[in-house]
Amino acid sequence: MRVGFYLSASQPVERVLPQVARAAVRAGQRMLVVGDVPLLARLDQALWDSQPEEFLAHGAADQMHAARQPILLSHECRAPNGAQLLALADGVWRDDALAFERALLFFDEGGRDASRNLWRDLKRREGVVLEFHEHDGTRWNSRA
Repeated sequence: MRVGFYLSASQPVERVLPQVARAAVRAGQRMLVVGDVPLLARLDQALWDSQPEEFLAHGAADQMHAARQPILLSHECRAPNGAQLLALADGVWRDDALAFERALLFFDEGGRDASRNLWRDLKRREGVVLEFHEHDGTRWNSRA
């Protein structure tokens, strides 16, 4: 199980998550995006607006045909589309994320301390591989 920590200090999550979602879809992966209702509404719009020439098909987990959607937006860690890639867009860790093959925790400067504590906790767990990525305003950069 892999957990990616995604720090975006200069851009809101609705600006940067579509980049990651696009890469996942290109790789043939399905994604579940979890957050609260206002954030999911912003992400829904961002997935429509981000590079319109490369439409990112998506839907809400509680709507008809959710199982067919490559990207699902939900307020809980349940993936009717069979996604094994989970994006925690609101910066809030949920232990249900450990049931996925990969979880991505998006956070900003305000979530840095909580993410450090979570990193320490997850580092002690067997079978969990951690990675860190920081957005430089244009793209994601991996750091050790």
